[in-house]
Amino acid sequence: MMKYLPTLFLLLLTTYCEAAIVKGLVTDDKNNPLPFATVLIKGTTTGTTTNAAGQYQLEVPSGQYTLVCQYIGYRKTEKAIQVDGSPQIINFTLLPVNLQIKEVVVKAGGEDPAYAIIRQAIKKRAFYQQQVQEYTCMSYIKGTINMTGTPNRFLGKKIDKEDMGVDSTGKGMVFLSESVTKISFRAPEKLKLEVISDRKSGGGFGMSFPAFISFYDNNVSAVITQMGPRGYISPIAQNALSYYKYRLEGEFREDGRTVNKIRVIPRRKQEPLFSGYIFISDGDWRIHSTDLILTSEYQLELMDSLRIRQTHVPVSGEVWRVKDQVLHMSVDKFGFGMVGNFVNVYSDYNLHPNFPPKYFDNTFLKYDSAFDKKEAIYWDSIRPVPLEDAESRDYHEKDSTARANRLAAMKGNTLDSLRKKQKPVKVMDVLWNGVNRKMYFRRDSAIESHGFHLNGLAKSLKYNTVEGLVLALEPQVNFNTGKEQQLKISPYVRYGLSNTHLNAYTFLTYSSESRIRTRYGRNDWTLGGGKRVSQFNQDNPINNLANEFYTLLLKENHMKLYENWFAQLRYSRTFQTNDRLTVGARYESRIPLENTTDFVIFKSGKQFSPNHPEDLAQIPFELHRAFIVDMSFRYQPGQQFVELPDRKMPLSSRYPTFEVAYSKGIPDVGNSVVDFDKWKLSVFDNMNFKLFGEFRYRLTAGGFLNDRNVQIPDFQHFNGNQTFYNTKYLNSFQLAPYYRYSTTAPFFITANVEHHFNGLLTNKIPLLNRLKWNLVAGSNAFYVNDKNNYVEAFLGLENILKVVRVDVVAGYQSQDDTRIGVRVGLGGIFGNLIKLD
Repeated sequence: MMKYLPTLFLLLLTTYCEAAIVKGLVTDDKNNPLPFATVLIKGTTTGTTTNAAGQYQLEVPSGQYTLVCQYIGYRKTEKAIQVDGSPQIINFTLLPVNLQIKEVVVKAGGEDPAYAIIRQAIKKRAFYQQQVQEYTCMSYIKGTINMTGTPNRFLGKKIDKEDMGVDSTGKGMVFLSESVTKISFRAPEKLKLEVISDRKSGGGFGMSFPAFISFYDNNVSAVITQMGPRGYISPIAQNALSYYKYRLEGEFREDGRTVNKIRVIPRRKQEPLFSGYIFISDGDWRIHSTDLILTSEYQLELMDSLRIRQTHVPVSGEVWRVKDQVLHMSVDKFGFGMVGNFVNVYSDYNLHPNFPPKYFDNTFLKYDSAFDKKEAIYWDSIRPVPLEDAESRDYHEKDSTARANRLAAMKGNTLDSLRKKQKPVKVMDVLWNGVNRKMYFRRDSAIESHGFHLNGLAKSLKYNTVEGLVLALEPQVNFNTGKEQQLKISPYVRYGLSNTHLNAYTFLTYSSESRIRTRYGRNDWTLGGGKRVSQFNQDNPINNLANEFYTLLLKENHMKLYENWFAQLRYSRTFQTNDRLTVGARYESRIPLENTTDFVIFKSGKQFSPNHPEDLAQIPFELHRAFIVDMSFRYQPGQQFVELPDRKMPLSSRYPTFEVAYSKGIPDVGNSVVDFDKWKLSVFDNMNFKLFGEFRYRLTAGGFLNDRNVQIPDFQHFNGNQTFYNTKYLNSFQLAPYYRYSTTAPFFITANVEHHFNGLLTNKIPLLNRLKWNLVAGSNAFYVNDKNNYVEAFLGLENILKVVRVDVVAGYQSQDDTRIGVRVGLGGIFGNLIKLD
């Protein structure tokens, strides 16, 4: 062994000397740093990007090279370097390009010469879009978000600036991350991402997903759908001339080719369009680089502006690809100011990867087993974009704090500190805000917690004509019972002052993650029992608040209730694919109820309707018992996954979701009288057609195979709505009475469809386009038979204040007059994200 040591030492020394760090500063002719300039080795895609201070660093093997530096709007500069293992400083000073203006005679009414160039680029667009059928490359991403302002209060609540990570003035870095990801692509849309390493300041997941923005696509997605559901029209899209005006700013020579600088000017505001500059090379008509901006005037949502800068470089022969891409965002809304930069550096393109069979499976994003285990020395060695001083400080401070917290968790006084840190319960918490408490404990050298929640007493008050004023307490306790195991206890106590009935029940839900073979899934066991008040339609078509408004102010009691002693057991398995199987059994002793009060705030000549649904008056509802078994299965094919080192998580699918349900009423079990078999099959999906909007639908078919004894709670009820407020889009009929069409027929079919125009059409109406109110239209219908059917059509506006939707609805039934009504609900950028139960 000893005789090999000199050889091993020389080998290690040679390997160490094979590469050296070349770094420097890139400035303009006035010594101003040029942020995010491109620096690369000529003839390769090995390179980097300067940081916001114009600094770069690049690890270069020993040898002779030509270092190339380029920046949009500046003359490309080259420098020969000799790398011998020693660090070198190579600075670049870039001069603005001398734009030459072609001598073109433009006749009166003629067009700018830019149009001829754009037409040629449009002709070549499809060729360059499909030129590369498959490739791999590496992507380095660095993302930062800085707060430039933070309000002291928001929506009446005080902002804790320390928890946000900002200083007393509301400023500071709140997000910093880096990642290295391998990208694999095969046309037309096979994509696989493998995260080699990932880091976030203070710990956690960083930004590992590259932003794929191709201006060779007709419709360009801007990072996430919420920023622009319709996408954005490329300046060289097939129909771009209908949306843009162009002006040739000039041309310059680079590497023997002519590059045209063309200004891109939207023809109309409130269209999904870019503005800025696109650089097109002469002759081959390819994209050389871009400097394009999206703003809120051109249908950018959530942000005020998003700037996209790309530099394209030759990869192999006639193939050019994006070398680096910089996204700069700015937000100034509701007192929150925010700026962010996300730098993508692409390298090591391989245009002939020869993927093995079945390489592209259903795993879309895969994390390496050690993706978050890399030390700082690793990042210092591979980082192509140098850290700025503020970024170095942020890493140091937040990583040190996180490390200190982990160490502190080992000490005995940490639990006491966490307990003392909880704010004391205030009177307003008990009355309105609600009480939230955590109980900390130690398990396996880590600190975990149990949780307790209680709604404010004022929010626990309810009112209906059966119980009168109701005090309903619903505390919830969560016990962390083990790794990936939780027990939730949800007691419920309800007392009606008018009928003097006390109802109380409890649900116990035990949840755990488990593995079936190599696949994880979630198991939920729910056991419940006691006495409760239920709506006849167990989909709860009207909520308490809406019912209280109509009862107390308009003397209309739409909520119809019965009491029941019950016991219930349910098991649900959510598979790794996000498919879900649910099996349950419930036993109920059902008790009819009557109105006990007619109190209203405003007296009127109207009378309250009976608690028994008027439309089912001919069907008796008496004390009886029911034993029912329910089963359902939800399935969505084509699911893609994010694969973590220990499990897979479902991400998305292009296919619709299918759901089948079956319920059986079993007689003679505990004196049960019900005897029926009910089935239902549903399919639903959201389909984004980009510029033409988003189409959503839900189709359902079902019926009773056996209806020997069906009680009112077990009927097929269609979710009607007799209030101004709707929360069940795609699962309701906005003007239909609640129980008029309830049935036990052997077959029924329903269809709920709606199209969200997302700015299409309304962007041409002056006031609506500035407010960004969007059109929505659709129809809801069901058919049981010739006498029992219903159809309604609606036209509305959504995205009002980003959350509100208003529909005008016309409903038609063959044996009834046409109804016209207005409904208000949630819809828009934020409204679609809110799910109300």
